[in-house]
Amino acid sequence: MENIALATILVPFAGALLILLSPQRAAKWIAVLFAALASGATLLLAWQFAAGGKQPFNVDWLSFGHTLLLGLTIDKLSTLIAVAVVVLGFLVALYSTAYMSEGNREHPHVARPRYYAYLLVFIGAMAGLVLSSTLVGQLVFFEITGACSWGLIGYYQKPKALQSAFKALLVTHIASLGLYMAAGFLFANTGTFALSALSQLSVNVKIIVFLGILFAAWGKSAQLPLHVWLPDAMEAPTPVSAYLHAASMVKVGVYIFARAIVSAGSVPEVIGWIGAIMATVTLVYGFLMYLPQKDMKRLLAYSTITQLSYIFLALSLSIFGSKLAFDGAVVHIFNHAFAKSLFFLVAGALSYSCGTRMLPALRGILRTSPLLGICFAVAALSITGVPPFNGFFSKFAIFSAGFDLSRAHWQLLPLVVLALLESVASFAWFLHWFGQTVPGEPSEAVATATPLPWAIKGVLIALAVMCLCSSTIAFSWLG
Repeated sequence: MENIALATILVPFAGALLILLSPQRAAKWIAVLFAALASGATLLLAWQFAAGGKQPFNVDWLSFGHTLLLGLTIDKLSTLIAVAVVVLGFLVALYSTAYMSEGNREHPHVARPRYYAYLLVFIGAMAGLVLSSTLVGQLVFFEITGACSWGLIGYYQKPKALQSAFKALLVTHIASLGLYMAAGFLFANTGTFALSALSQLSVNVKIIVFLGILFAAWGKSAQLPLHVWLPDAMEAPTPVSAYLHAASMVKVGVYIFARAIVSAGSVPEVIGWIGAIMATVTLVYGFLMYLPQKDMKRLLAYSTITQLSYIFLALSLSIFGSKLAFDGAVVHIFNHAFAKSLFFLVAGALSYSCGTRMLPALRGILRTSPLLGICFAVAALSITGVPPFNGFFSKFAIFSAGFDLSRAHWQLLPLVVLALLESVASFAWFLHWFGQTVPGEPSEAVATATPLPWAIKGVLIALAVMCLCSSTIAFSWLG
């Protein structure tokens, strides 16, 4: 399994190097091939881990003297999230082969090799971060994802895109200082960077380390006060938005927080209170901010901020002793990755075929493109947590855990109620836009829509299917 895990990380890097050495016309197919190989390795890793009884283990990778710098951790959490981020990377690469073309009505443009090279490096870095067993490993891949996000957000090289890319790089790099601080305190007190050493820290030092991790997590996952980069990052090509800002980059924050909770054994409750309060404030803010949005991608960006707040809230609740809250958070990471990727790629398909993603210009989608109408509905129902779609089951677990914990900690009750009200309100708002865009007589933009390529259709269908079954997969995996 060690070699398979290493292949998951290194194969995309090898593919990126090959792309830079190959003719431009071969870049997209090399990207799809190497993303597929990495996905196969990740699925094989999960299969072998399950065949071995799902017994967690760590592998030392690189040491300096007696200090472990880089290592791998194979457990239920890392394998589940690795499958999501790597497989979605493959689907986005496949989608990009059609979207990044002259047939795109909004952005007619054939992707340059650097687009696919950045995408592959990002896939490898995400796999590395998820599988890392040390804070140094997380830092290395944390910074690589930041550099790749800069390249991908600013890909079109327009002034606004370059400004947005720099903002994302600056904010997330500032956030990474929290992870540097956490690594420094961990090493100073234990002599190691291994995440397992978190359990050896005294309460006061553990609070400092967790505050550093939480600060870094807020930056990557676009939570107040470090949220400002995400809405502007929608200047990126839509497949990039789907991967970075739904499936992978924004999941870095919640993942490193979840990994720290698992590794620490017990976490001081003050971290739970800080995390829960900030998550609720961000959740309400995100909802209020996406109400006036007319650009579908910006609306989805603010929706992503709120959905990540649910995960932070659940992880914070788990600190008070609720396994259900932790499992709900992890499953919501998995579910949201597929559902929000579907929503972003629906927006991209509308841009490709209709020439716009502005919601007031779209009407009658179902009549001219039944697949897009159905996928719009599936994505909206999944995100807002309507059964039988995936978001319902993870949200149900989070709310159940919250109400259960509020019996012993009544102060948590207002936070959980606010989250529940936001969930209902977001359903109403997405239902409003569904009624405005999907049924009815086609608008001019929709009536003149061009057919979608098979690559776009295939990816949308695969993601829609996952919106029905990802909860079952994730809860079964976690046991």
